[in-house]
Amino acid sequence: MQIESSAEPGLATAGSAMARILIIDDDDAVRKATGIVLETSGFDIVAVENGPAGVEAVKNWPFDAVIVDIFMPGMDGFATTRAIHQLSPATPIIAVSGFMFQGRCPTMPDFHPMATEAGAVATLYKPLRPNELVQALTEAIGSRRVPHRV
Repeated sequence: MQIESSAEPGLATAGSAMARILIIDDDDAVRKATGIVLETSGFDIVAVENGPAGVEAVKNWPFDAVIVDIFMPGMDGFATTRAIHQLSPATPIIAVSGFMFQGRCPTMPDFHPMATEAGAVATLYKPLRPNELVQALTEAIGSRRVPHRV
């Protein structure tokens, strides 16, 4: 499992002003570009290359939000989202996808219903626009349900 992180993996976000974001994407360039955008916006980033690595990261460290690529080889983003949602139901997940096509631009497929059914709170299309990504993360983290103790 290759993990790219902007902080020590053992650090929890509870003691930090920065929200910790997990990026799961099979495209190295997308992981790096997304990480740069989020780090410059004040987020702490952990990036992994596939679904199983993302699920393992969620088992080992707390995250304030997760960004999951939908169309990855092996364990796809829907299965990854379901697994992470089961492990950490209060962690917001944002599903993202780039749609590969040749020639004329077809209508983008609407993967939002399947992603939300799997547990995602929002969906975005690649190429990710920095302002939209930061806004989606900020809203997702802000609306996150915090469990109350009785």
